Amino acid sequence: MNFYSRTFLADHCASIYSFYEPNIIDNAGGYFQNFYDDGSLFDKDVRHLVSSTRIIVNYALAVKYLGQTQHLDKIKHGLNYLETVHWQEEAQGYAWTIANNAPSDMTQQAYGYAFVLLAYAASYKAGVITSNEKLDKVFELLEQRFWQAEYGLYADELSTSGELSPYRGQNANMHICEAMIAAYQATGDDKFLQRAQTVAKNICQVQAAKTGGLVWEHYHDNFEPDWDYNKDDPKNLYRPWGFQPGHQTEWAKLLLLINELAPEAWLVEKAAEFFDRSYQQAWDKEHGGLIYGFDPQGNWCDTDKYFWVQAESLAAAAMLYQQTNDEKYLQQYNALWQYCWDNFIDHEHGAWYRVLTLNNTKYSNEKSAAGAKCDYHTLGACIEVYNQLNAV
Repeated sequence: MNFYSRTFLADHCASIYSFYEPNIIDNAGGYFQNFYDDGSLFDKDVRHLVSSTRIIVNYALAVKYLGQTQHLDKIKHGLNYLETVHWQEEAQGYAWTIANNAPSDMTQQAYGYAFVLLAYAASYKAGVITSNEKLDKVFELLEQRFWQAEYGLYADELSTSGELSPYRGQNANMHICEAMIAAYQATGDDKFLQRAQTVAKNICQVQAAKTGGLVWEHYHDNFEPDWDYNKDDPKNLYRPWGFQPGHQTEWAKLLLLINELAPEAWLVEKAAEFFDRSYQQAWDKEHGGLIYGFDPQGNWCDTDKYFWVQAESLAAAAMLYQQTNDEKYLQQYNALWQYCWDNFIDHEHGAWYRVLTLNNTKYSNEKSAAGAKCDYHTLGACIEVYNQLNAV
């Protein structure tokens, strides 16, 4: 199997889209988001802002990079739901979660805004929207509600009464950086690239310097590391405890994307450091794959295998190979792909399983779940590598 091949990557993307194709569209509005392994649905009335926006991105990628214009209507369908159901005009905010087409949680999350911005950027690239207006609106909302100018980073959570949570985290900042990169790629507006550079520098240099050179997840409101946050809940979906190998490699990918747009030596050096240290620390030599988390002493604290960790890591490995010509990254790319091919990919029904145990056993027959998985990471990783190969 030639994993480092545009043909392979395009075919694999097609197999993922095919899994969702029969059941993704809810004709009453939005996308269905909860899928069993065989593609059948559960919890049909539950929606999450993260999945609603990421699915828009999935189809916009297919249109822009794979030429699959048959998905244009799906993008428009998702944008309509985002703008008429998730966006609540009276509250001037986005519903974080929805049940039966009505908001069930109106807490404003910077993490969610990141994916709204990314959805608009991807839709712009796909030609579905043709002006900066909607991207500028989300940028300004982020500016007004979450931007912490003193630190050059974003806060995380705004209550329905308008109070900022004292929690600060890297994850929202990472995905805002990702969205800013995409917004710049779409529009050419320098404010997006400059903000991506600012966030990347402050997380990957300033913050990482406080925690041994790697990116810690959780901070107090002064952006000093909070070593104990969720220590008793290491498997928390959005805020797990410990160093996350997948977030180190995801940052490596983002740093390399910024380097393609505005080269600086530190970007490649730091990307390589993040990837190398994470791969060395987290690769499971017995069962394959990268584990989910390790503690400040380097001991594994969550040995589960998550689909997105493998996907983001193989994309970073391919990009490091492209930008450094170091063969070890191609070898690691192939090792990650072989592991995923053997364990994560459902060769009967399509798409990837979400999470496996240390020895690669499934926990359940729920393949995708609202807010947790819609194959955004896998499709995004494949298409990023596809683009890298196109640039050769």
